[in-house]
Amino acid sequence: MAFAKALLLIMTISPVLIEPSLKRNPIEPSGKSYRLYQGSPHPFGSTVENDGVNFSLYSSSATDVKLLIFSKPDDLDPLIEISLDGTENRSFNIWHVFVEGIKPGMGYAYRVDGPREPWNGHRFDPQKVLVDPYSKGNCFKLWNRGSACVPGDNLHQSLRSVVIDVNAYDWEDDQPLKKPMAETIVYEMHVGGFTKSATSGVENPGTYLGLIEKIPYLKSLGVTAVELLPVFSFDHTDVLKEFEGRQLKNYWGYSTMGYFAAHQDYCVSDDTTKHLNEFRDMVKALHKAGIEVILDVVYNHTDEGNHQGPMFSFKGIDNSSYYYLTGADGNKDFYYDYTGCGNTFNCNHPVGEKLIIDSLRFWVKEMHVDGFRFDEGSVLSRGEDGVPLEHPPVIWSIELDDLLGQAKVIAEAWDAAGLYQIGAFPGARWAEWNGKYRDCIRGFIKGDPGLIGELAARLTGSADLYQYRHHEPTNSVNFVCAHDGFTLYDLTAYNEKHNWANGEGSNDGINDNVSWNCGVEGETTDSWINDLRKRQVKNFAVTHMLSMGVPMIVAGDEFMRSQAGNNNTYCHDNEINWFDWNKIASQESQEMIRFWSLLIQKRKIYIDHFKGKYFTGESNKYGLSDIAWHGTKLYNPGWNDSQARCLAMTLGDTAQDSDQSLNVHVMFNMYWDSLEFEIPNIEGLRWYRAIDTALSSPNDISLPENQVPINDNTYTLTSRSVVVLVSRTVT
Repeated sequence: MAFAKALLLIMTISPVLIEPSLKRNPIEPSGKSYRLYQGSPHPFGSTVENDGVNFSLYSSSATDVKLLIFSKPDDLDPLIEISLDGTENRSFNIWHVFVEGIKPGMGYAYRVDGPREPWNGHRFDPQKVLVDPYSKGNCFKLWNRGSACVPGDNLHQSLRSVVIDVNAYDWEDDQPLKKPMAETIVYEMHVGGFTKSATSGVENPGTYLGLIEKIPYLKSLGVTAVELLPVFSFDHTDVLKEFEGRQLKNYWGYSTMGYFAAHQDYCVSDDTTKHLNEFRDMVKALHKAGIEVILDVVYNHTDEGNHQGPMFSFKGIDNSSYYYLTGADGNKDFYYDYTGCGNTFNCNHPVGEKLIIDSLRFWVKEMHVDGFRFDEGSVLSRGEDGVPLEHPPVIWSIELDDLLGQAKVIAEAWDAAGLYQIGAFPGARWAEWNGKYRDCIRGFIKGDPGLIGELAARLTGSADLYQYRHHEPTNSVNFVCAHDGFTLYDLTAYNEKHNWANGEGSNDGINDNVSWNCGVEGETTDSWINDLRKRQVKNFAVTHMLSMGVPMIVAGDEFMRSQAGNNNTYCHDNEINWFDWNKIASQESQEMIRFWSLLIQKRKIYIDHFKGKYFTGESNKYGLSDIAWHGTKLYNPGWNDSQARCLAMTLGDTAQDSDQSLNVHVMFNMYWDSLEFEIPNIEGLRWYRAIDTALSSPNDISLPENQVPINDNTYTLTSRSVVVLVSRTVT
């Protein structure tokens, strides 16, 4: 009976699932401080267990792999050096070993040998110390980029990977927010520059933790997601020069060195083991505020550059697998450069594809990020010969992966070699940075004629680009400005780029900015011009927020941040890029921030007009179609007028679960003279002025209680202005 009761008790207890150890068979006798075991080929990278760490590295052509273990990551010399046995510690193309006694916080790296045949794509050099492509953190304290570019041993000037236990964090039940794309408003920003200035007043300026202190500002603005410029570990010394007494370095971060590691310079602690958790603290805090986190990721190239660039990882581990290679007469001694950065990552090689997928899954699962923007995303569609693939494996793997299916994916649908895929990027759910939207809106607000037909398409979700593929308006990420290029204010203040501070004779950056300086190049004391510039900024803002698709604004545009006409500020970790929080506090900035925040509020109120379905012509109970087009005369937009610079549209509220009174009438006048526009006269409704960009604050955008009723059937628009009317039922 006692046995039966014990058996019953055992059967009623939920079994404890014990993960099998990665150790496998011992290859050394017991009693050693750092006993070696065969280890497991999967997962790649370093995996912490209670009594040690499993190390796994892919290299198809290596003949010898040595694992260096350091007591501390910045120790000059290794604690132990382990030669991996080609039989015991190799499974096909994967080298692996389990080392008992290794703890989180210790450092490690590799030396890898193999053929020294650049013409065959092999650049093995056992004198170079290499970090793990799957490392969760790298130590930069000894790093010297120059020593990785020239022959010779660089042990004492090398990067070191750090053993990190990714499970040591309390998420407090945090989960990705999964906001619908149709309700998303993206705020592109730089983690460091947001709080780096002393004017920020934060405890830890320029860091993930510093950003946390400014979350109330983001929340008050009303954005729903931050899109962070690269936060994967990168080398700021790949651009390192001094010009006119100012130290220049890589600021933007498009030079990835670690695809699983958080960038070290945005962390408070010098302890690499704490970096991921500082990033997690930021994500968790943003989620608590209802703000998603989207990462700008760079999988199209690495920081190793071309054949003259440094060797610190992929190049020395398995160059022929990880890069697109080319050369004369079929040789492979050089790198295809579709990225403008010296090399191109072999995204659709099975091991390259695996790294990308594993990295993305890591940031979703372990770091709780909500989505990704892919820098030069069109590179991911190329095969090893550079030709775009019909069904690129890595793009479709991202598309169909069950875990990644929870995340937003946004492509910069072009690359530096001329592949331009706006409206044609492979995959179904991928959104795209809509460069055609940017160019059209810039041109129209600038005053270029003959754009009203395209303007109508861009306002209504760019159906001409997306609908034929059964895509939706949310496939279009609408932007006027991005980190590269003029700020929104500079679009109104400069006709030409002024990149002199970059030390390249202003020869860098694009030349065609589709901008207009309103009559004077740069800053001016002319109040008329300054007022016009403010109006133009508001015109951009209103047009942007009234467009179907997913709006993205650039941090600082909401208070007219200027870069003094510099359209390529990649090398400035200084006041050119930093937020000036004193300027934010000024009356002028506060008026513009108020305009943006109320505009975003209005978009959310009238969201049914901008949700993810194209207009169909459906009418509501007041007889208003979901969309109707006009010029100065009702229902006469003047599509065939090559000199047209004005347009109007009525958005009818067709929601079946409302009283259908949330109708909107918008008028655009980009002529240099005032124009009188006819207004629809709808029985049972009355129009109220919500926005007039020609008016001064606070009348430029009004709260409902302050909205002015329109008693006439016409409205006169000031030159270069936008007016928005909203309807209410007549009582």
